[in-house]
Amino acid sequence: MQTTAITNKELEAVREIRNSLMHAGRIPSMRELMSSLGYRSPRSASLLVDKLIKKGVLRRKEDGGIQFIKSIGDDTTRAQTVDVPLIGSVACGTPVLAEENIQAKIPVSIKLAKPPHRYFLLKAKGDSMNQKGIHDGDLVLVRQQTAAQDGETVAALIDDEATIKEFRIGKETYVLRPRSTNKTHQPIVLTKDFQIQGVVITSIPQI
Repeated sequence: MQTTAITNKELEAVREIRNSLMHAGRIPSMRELMSSLGYRSPRSASLLVDKLIKKGVLRRKEDGGIQFIKSIGDDTTRAQTVDVPLIGSVACGTPVLAEENIQAKIPVSIKLAKPPHRYFLLKAKGDSMNQKGIHDGDLVLVRQQTAAQDGETVAALIDDEATIKEFRIGKETYVLRPRSTNKTHQPIVLTKDFQIQGVVITSIPQI
């Protein structure tokens, strides 16, 4: 819970953290934050992070990592948004929205993330779906569900890796098909050794 006003330096830190999440898909290290804020010591950045934790903007996870949980902005604008979790690496057998997988919560318009469904964001890697308008570094909005229709673009979990592909249903197999101008990407043929995590709604280009 926010107890006092956010200072200009804290607001600058929040912007840097959000930029890192949007572009790199992760919270910056203390040294990276130190450098971007013009500090000479990681300790200064660490103290700033501690203040943001006390004010409810960040929280420290059980593994010691930092999670971005509260955006700062105009309340009227935020009334038209819902906080959608940005997912990092997903361990096999762990629910995709488990606390340890969530890197941040990012406000997304309710016109895209329509209630009452649950949604999450993944950061796209590579060019395997560029013909579908999904490019390296984009944030991909996914509606959480465990089944999909033939031809839908899905987020699927194979072992401990989340992948975004076109879902095709065969007679005895399922195919996760790339849609790319890069022909080195090949379809992945599966039986039941994967999990559908959700259906892709849209991609959000890097800003």
